[in-house]
Amino acid sequence: MFAQKNLKQRAIIISLIILGVLFTAFFGMRAFRALKKFDGHGPPPREKVETDVELIREWMTVSFISKTYRVPEKEIFDAIKVSPLGSHDKSLKELNNDYYPDKDGFVMDTVKAVVLEKQPPPQPDSAPTAVSTPKTPAAP
Repeated sequence: MFAQKNLKQRAIIISLIILGVLFTAFFGMRAFRALKKFDGHGPPPREKVETDVELIREWMTVSFISKTYRVPEKEIFDAIKVSPLGSHDKSLKELNNDYYPDKDGFVMDTVKAVVLEKQPPPQPDSAPTAVSTPKTPAAP
């Protein structure tokens, strides 16, 4: 009886091992095929750079504004005279309350001015095309 139980246990273990190997091979092949299809990451799509500073709100962080308007964070922090250490994740309202509690809206107004000044020029959506002007006939 003991030998029969041992044989049954051995068969279950072997079948589970075979099942595990088949499972691993199946998903391994799927991963291999997916890896072969993967071409890698290309550059991120060019997004339109925001230019309207009136869309800046008090809940935004300097990091968010920097990425949206493509203005270096350092220039924004320098303009509001705040160290980026410890202030990186704070909103404009929090920065204003922490550093300029007596000047309501100072940080937001300063950030808007810096963004207007330091923002790169807008890129055209397409390459400029030459426009030909019609020639007028010469007078007789």
